Amino acid sequence: MKHFLMRCSIIVCLFIALAVPVQAAQSYSHLYISISDALMNTKQDKDAEAKRALEQFATDWSAVSSEQTDAKKEVDQILDKAVNASSKEERLKALSALSNALRALEKLENPIDEGAQRVEFGQKFKPIMKAFEDALASGDVAAINDAYKDFNAKWKKIERPVREQSIAMYGQIETQMAFIRITLASEAPDVALMQTQYAELKKTIENFVAGKDTAEVVEGEYSLATLIANIDEANEFIDEGNYKAASDKIREFITIWPSVEIEISTRNGSLYTKIESDMPILVSDLLKSQVDVKSIKSKLEHFRTEIELIQGNSDYTIWDSALILLREGLEALLIILALVSFLNKSGQKALRKWIYVGAFAGIVLSAVAAVVMSTIFNSATVDANREMMEGYVGLVAAAMMIGVGIWLHSKSSVASWNRYISKQMGNAISSGSVFAMASVSFLSVFREGAETLVFYAGIAPKMATSQFILGIILALAILTVIALVLFKASGKIAIHKLFAVATVLIYVLAFKIIGVSLHTLQLRDSVSTTIVDGLPVISFIGFYPTLETMIGQAILLVLVIATVIYKKKQAK
Repeated sequence: MKHFLMRCSIIVCLFIALAVPVQAAQSYSHLYISISDALMNTKQDKDAEAKRALEQFATDWSAVSSEQTDAKKEVDQILDKAVNASSKEERLKALSALSNALRALEKLENPIDEGAQRVEFGQKFKPIMKAFEDALASGDVAAINDAYKDFNAKWKKIERPVREQSIAMYGQIETQMAFIRITLASEAPDVALMQTQYAELKKTIENFVAGKDTAEVVEGEYSLATLIANIDEANEFIDEGNYKAASDKIREFITIWPSVEIEISTRNGSLYTKIESDMPILVSDLLKSQVDVKSIKSKLEHFRTEIELIQGNSDYTIWDSALILLREGLEALLIILALVSFLNKSGQKALRKWIYVGAFAGIVLSAVAAVVMSTIFNSATVDANREMMEGYVGLVAAAMMIGVGIWLHSKSSVASWNRYISKQMGNAISSGSVFAMASVSFLSVFREGAETLVFYAGIAPKMATSQFILGIILALAILTVIALVLFKASGKIAIHKLFAVATVLIYVLAFKIIGVSLHTLQLRDSVSTTIVDGLPVISFIGFYPTLETMIGQAILLVLVIATVIYKKKQAK
């Protein structure tokens, strides 16, 4: 099963790489996501995660080519400032400049007449505004409601020039529209108030069309954590029966929303739409004579969980990186030491060098395979589909780990381990050839190396490079100590017990990889998201409160239990 899973995973990796379409035009959308990640984590004082996002940006940026050399050099210089920033404030400033420099490069590569674009926007929006004005003048709330829905839907289709040219004007328009929606959804809509609110909105739109950016960016360092805090405070006010304060807190949420929405819209478009649509209504619902507390709290908790799923840190740690190499390296090491021990006992010490030659060849070929896999993952053809590939490869790695776990479990008794070693030595020694000795050593190392690469492909994109490298160094150090101990105390250490411990650790890591990989695919809308209310996000073990991730992890637990029961029956 172990080798079958390995072959399948390699085929799947190649198939996905070949199936990804080549982009005709250069896209920078993935770079903006990295900037957004770095901004969000910097604001939340998550220094390691912010650096990882910048490392991802730098990796993706290195593959970019542009004829606009000066603009590209400007991005290079600002990126260097962001990477080497010595304080939170310095990094935030550099990241903002980095976003602007990247946008400037895009404009040079795709020149646009911003003045003409504003005029065109005004011409398209003029009849939409006139229709809403007529509905307001009628005083008919039903007609106003229908006209607002049409107004909002058409705004969404043509808002892009406003958002790209002036985030401050865009935020002000979005907030003003939301306040009209709040008034319209109230128990007794005040038409006069809506007319006043619309007059302010119309003035903002006219100023934008005329090239006057009169709005100011909402001051403050806002992030997804700010949105979650606002929802928590609103819920606390609801529990206290202070519905007016809860309504005001959600109004505050709406006011800062334009400063944060990009972090949600780039990862979960449906959530972005639901928040913009439902939050203003919740403000009004809280001010009605009969407040449906259960329904309002349910919606707020649902939004909170979905935002937390996006915010959740799905990074792996140094221990995850170390465990993979430690497990795979341990098996190869034990086979090699067993062969060397046999040669020592049989008086054929001269042949030991061929064991080492085979092992070295396995390491070299594994390194070559690592370079090839890294090239595939960092090629321009997979940029837009990188997260999707990470999710699928992660699932393949988890499937292989389940196979490895089952194999480990089968070696966790003295008898089964001795049978395994005897078979490995017997196959090599029976031929008596130097080639056979070197081959067993080579295949042992390369087989484990290939499996290690697939496992690392599933976790490496979601961890800081420094953590990844330190994990490998840590594993190598531990393997060195184990090798020295085994050489000195061969036959006295209960190797099967090491495998029993490794079995548990491998299953735990597989549990995490399944959760993180499915969560990644959910953020790409490749897998549906069904929130299970009332459960927390526990990102360090890869637990996310969605039905889909829980089913995947439940399948793993069922397989583990079935394996334990089966092995116990075999032992009887």
